[in-house]
Amino acid sequence: MKTQRSMMFAAIAAATVGVSAPTVVSAAPGVLEEITVTARKREESMQDVGLAVSALSETEIQRQFARDIQDLANIAPNVIIDDTGQGPGGTAAIYIRGVGIADLEKNFDPAVGVSVDGVFLGSNAGALLRGIDIARVEVLRGPQGTLFGRNTVGGLINITRTQPTGELGGRFRAGVENFDTYYVDGIFNFAVTDDLAIKLTGAKRDQGEGYYDNVTVRGDQGRQDYESLGFNALWNATDTLELEYSYTMERLDQDTPALVNATRPDQLFCVAYGYCSPSVDSTITGDRNGVAGGGGRPPTPPSFETNITPVDAVDDSFMDAFFDTDTHILEARWEISDALRFDYIYGSWESDEASLQDWDGTPELLYHTDRPGEFEQQSHELRLTYDNGGAFNVVGGLFFWDSEYESRMRSYIGFAVPGVILDIPQTTQQETESVAAFFEADYRFADQWVLTVGGRYTEDEKTSRQFGEVNTIPGQHPTEKWDEFTPKLGLRYNMTDDVMFYATYSKGYRAGGFNGRVASLEEAIQPYDPETIDNYEIGVKSELLENRLRLNATIFTMDYKDKQEELQLPSNETDTGQKTVVINPSSATIQGIELEMQAYLNENLSIRANLGYLDSEYDDFVYTDVEGSITDLSGLEFRRAPEFTGTVDATYEWDVAGGNAWVRGAYRYIGSHFTNATNNAELANDSQGIVDASVNYAVNNLTFSLFGRNLTDEDGYTHGYEVAGLWSYAATRPPRTYGFEVVYNFNN
Repeated sequence: MKTQRSMMFAAIAAATVGVSAPTVVSAAPGVLEEITVTARKREESMQDVGLAVSALSETEIQRQFARDIQDLANIAPNVIIDDTGQGPGGTAAIYIRGVGIADLEKNFDPAVGVSVDGVFLGSNAGALLRGIDIARVEVLRGPQGTLFGRNTVGGLINITRTQPTGELGGRFRAGVENFDTYYVDGIFNFAVTDDLAIKLTGAKRDQGEGYYDNVTVRGDQGRQDYESLGFNALWNATDTLELEYSYTMERLDQDTPALVNATRPDQLFCVAYGYCSPSVDSTITGDRNGVAGGGGRPPTPPSFETNITPVDAVDDSFMDAFFDTDTHILEARWEISDALRFDYIYGSWESDEASLQDWDGTPELLYHTDRPGEFEQQSHELRLTYDNGGAFNVVGGLFFWDSEYESRMRSYIGFAVPGVILDIPQTTQQETESVAAFFEADYRFADQWVLTVGGRYTEDEKTSRQFGEVNTIPGQHPTEKWDEFTPKLGLRYNMTDDVMFYATYSKGYRAGGFNGRVASLEEAIQPYDPETIDNYEIGVKSELLENRLRLNATIFTMDYKDKQEELQLPSNETDTGQKTVVINPSSATIQGIELEMQAYLNENLSIRANLGYLDSEYDDFVYTDVEGSITDLSGLEFRRAPEFTGTVDATYEWDVAGGNAWVRGAYRYIGSHFTNATNNAELANDSQGIVDASVNYAVNNLTFSLFGRNLTDEDGYTHGYEVAGLWSYAATRPPRTYGFEVVYNFNN
């Protein structure tokens, strides 16, 4: 059945080809294109927006050969986007200015939002968006609590996909890469009537060889088989009313993500079992791409239904996972008058997943989990925009959200009782409802001055249920409510038509919640509080040398209050001897500088560069452990918050042999940083220099490309975690990859 389905997806992807709508204003050769962004829920030039925002156009995205948004992290300074490897589908760790979270549990809300066509994704799992029809990616740095709301305390990744063009046309792409990888995808645009346009998409990507060598079970781990189909309809119902509907189906079958064991000499797994890393920067195999997990077998198959193949059913299958999603988006855009517009956006996103995961990364069964789960969200946004071209304009609206999540986990513990494999079931359910009202207004009170005032009021309610060793009974299913007002105040000064200064204050709010991994009734019913960030920044945006040079700069400071922390603590009450708690023990100050430059050095050579400086450490991080001892971690650095990040991305183009050729090279610097909250040396990254490059030639409707990613073969950790003094595990950056690609475009 899987083979038949793969053949069907490949055939549809190969048959559906299309062309994308432009996202930039055309410019003469050697002149920078004007990039339009929707960072404030309206279309504006990026250079006119009084906040720190970076954007990539459709052409720039395609030239990066990105597999997902993780490969677009070089778009902006002080941005880290990693796959934590903690679950299927790509569990995102998106950090902006040192703010983010890296947990697979959907009880924990994101700290950096991901929005797709105006729909906010409420889960880190699946947030590493794959897309073949992305028109624009925007990175909004700093809290976006006014227009985008809760859970954007660090910022927002705002993704816009192409719309149906209404013209017959297509784009088809096929490529091969090392690690036995091939992919085909396409977009097909056509018109049904003069008023109804359709876009179809299809994609398949099959990686038949994993990035990682497994010394325990087989030669490689990390195989993936991804397939997607999409339908997008745009109907001009009247001269003033436009309706758009899109549906995307994604299916991913994969090996469970590989985790490496980085146990220190003083941790239990080294002392009791002999699994010790030979050095602080290595793993128990001596290789960051060498994994040892997959040994041992659970005592019984899972008692619940999943589509996971039992581990002993076939010799070549030991840790399988899947992640399936379905997305529906409906948008109505009504031009009520020349000055007044009404927008309605409905979004539905559902995921279904399962993963049999080895967390200990050893040849034995010391700590494995089997965790199927489902997540579904629905949202409604109603928005009015008033702009008559005068001194005053405003956007305001209402937002409604609800989500449900269930995880049915079994933990198989082999280290707690000698010779015994403990089978510990736990089911977690959570329901969330959120409502908000928001506005943001601009007032031009002088020719060169614009004042911005905004605010959002949010009410959240969450209900949690826990079943298993810890049972919350009817009447004890905890429910908690929170509310917050997040204001914004900004001032812009247009010194000239090409130079603008701005100052902004904004506040971000991340909802409180309930722990999804509990070992006692007290933990199950005790909520943790919201966290907030107050952000102050000043900046300048400029276009110089007759639009051949773009220079932007920002200086900011952020006051982080009641920061939520997930801590692994020893426990005398659990079978494993450890427990997970979520509390609000810390506060911090984050300061930084961000510089961005884009230029044409001549008609052939263009360059994009950015540089970020970040100073982040805890002002106060004190908590009491299970034995009553006070632990003071004040002064620690934030994880995924390198002091310096920077990118230089250059493209040289020229005409040759009746076509167009270009060479692109990019260097991204990521300074040394920690990947876990307690700054463990074995989970630290030295500075990294990541090089991407491509050679391309386009003639007629065909484009041929040779490309490579991470050509320096950096093996930094994308995630790290210490489990309560027992062991440490980590996930490793994908190694050097390279490939060949052919793209065919056509228009009627």
